[in-house]
Amino acid sequence: MIDEKKNKKSSSNSINRNNRKQRIGIVTSDKMDKTIIVSEIKKVKHKYYGKSILKKKKYMVHDEKNISKNGDKVSIMEIRPLSKNKCWRLVSVLEKL
Repeated sequence: MIDEKKNKKSSSNSINRNNRKQRIGIVTSDKMDKTIIVSEIKKVKHKYYGKSILKKKKYMVHDEKNISKNGDKVSIMEIRPLSKNKCWRLVSVLEKL
């Protein structure tokens, strides 16, 4: 009975761990070594007025091989924190500039 509960908990943890956030954005800076800054732009409607607004969010992303350059469209994935601000990694470069 106790073993069954432990098995259920371990299987649910593995499902949650593999479900990581992914984003698509454009590289705005590649001046740092093994780090890029990616901007994600969302078009959202204002709650009351209904006007379309551009929301920008910047992510510090780990780029192990320094393959992406300014203006590239990239896909990123959430990981454990590597530094104070860096908790995303580069998955792939979707479009080269």
